[in-house]
Amino acid sequence: MSTTPTLNSQIVGRAHYATRALLDRELARTGNTFLQSMALNATASEDGTADVDAIVHRLTSTLKIDEAAALATVAELTGAGLLEPAQGKAGRVALTEPGRAFQARIAALGAELGARVYGGIPESEQAIVARVLTEITARAETVFAETANGYAS
Repeated sequence: MSTTPTLNSQIVGRAHYATRALLDRELARTGNTFLQSMALNATASEDGTADVDAIVHRLTSTLKIDEAAALATVAELTGAGLLEPAQGKAGRVALTEPGRAFQARIAALGAELGARVYGGIPESEQAIVARVLTEITARAETVFAETANGYAS
């Protein structure tokens, strides 16, 4: 007799790592990293030109990496010709044509993988999972901020 699993960090983590492994494997085939894809997505979400500070904030707040790693990622993308300094706009970068093409390819791949993984799960159940995971994320962010100087029990 099968039992319904209890929602906990292990269940959430396994789902995250299982789906993330799919994307990481495909990114590795291109010679790019997850951090780089996130930085390109952050730039694309701002119509292809974004403040470096905004990209850094998105990476550090979402992925919990340090500022140096986020800045290094922007530098890697600039060095690879996927981002370039925005003309006449200090502190901003823009997607190059190869950067736009790569980001679009990765976004399409993510959509394809998502359809294969989530396909067949009723939309009503997907909505419930999305709502619950959004709440879990918000609560975890709160605990993360509250425990920045160590966990007080």
